[in-house]
Amino acid sequence: MLAFNPEPGVAEVVEPNVRRILAPNPSPMTFRGTNTYLVGETELAVIDPGPDNAQHLEAILAALEPGQSITHICVTHAHLDHSPLARALSDHTGAPILAFGGPESGRSSVMQALAQTGLVGGGEGVDKTFAPDVLVKDGDVIQEPDWKLEVIHTPGHFGNHISFALGDICFVGDHVMGWASSLVSPPDGDLTDFMASCEKLRARSWRVFHAGHGAPIENPSERLKWLMDHRRARETDILEALKGGSRTAEALAALIYKDTPAELLPAATRNVFAHLIDLQGKSLVEALGDLRADTVFRRL
Repeated sequence: MLAFNPEPGVAEVVEPNVRRILAPNPSPMTFRGTNTYLVGETELAVIDPGPDNAQHLEAILAALEPGQSITHICVTHAHLDHSPLARALSDHTGAPILAFGGPESGRSSVMQALAQTGLVGGGEGVDKTFAPDVLVKDGDVIQEPDWKLEVIHTPGHFGNHISFALGDICFVGDHVMGWASSLVSPPDGDLTDFMASCEKLRARSWRVFHAGHGAPIENPSERLKWLMDHRRARETDILEALKGGSRTAEALAALIYKDTPAELLPAATRNVFAHLIDLQGKSLVEALGDLRADTVFRRL
């Protein structure tokens, strides 16, 4: 996966009638940057226009060949590295922005309750002003004469996260990536939903996943199994660590993620917190007090 290092701003063919343009926003959380996809032969869909970056906007517009136009702007989820450029691109092309909803859409009842208490942090990188022109839901079809995208609601990394099926190809946003496991950070992320979405994708036969970051995933079923096994192993680690006494998510992360760089430990802590909420839902742990980022949990 580290060999994946395309030049930002260059439209590369990755499938028939599918091109990828890498945005110039590399970071520890975005790998080489955000992948923007152009789907179609004449009337195009843009999937995940990316961050608010004038250079990337120019690259998308420059990729249009004679006779081509952008007719749909499809956003997998409302994170700052995926959705902000949608409005500027819409202004330039007149194409509507399609998404599941705004940044609070699609949250589970558990996460809605957490958000309403005001006691839970999170909100890392959220595009708080994101507002699509057209709302889509699970099972909806977006199409032009030469392409058809099926909407699949895949919450977990984010409540409003959707994937787009194009035949046996799936554009999976940040739900599945080849270079790293997906961040799940409450209240925007929900581990229970994440695992259910993995099962949902596993129920279908795919040839390849094109992710929001990193190279194409040529073994979708194996990657989904790895992600789910990884989460189950992390659950076991947390339960084992709690045998030694009650602890916060931060303390558990320090014990479990021993080789993780310091700058990534806050994200690891949020992942552990997501597991603890899921484990409490399974009656395997209990929060000692109100549920928030620094709550102490004990094993049941």
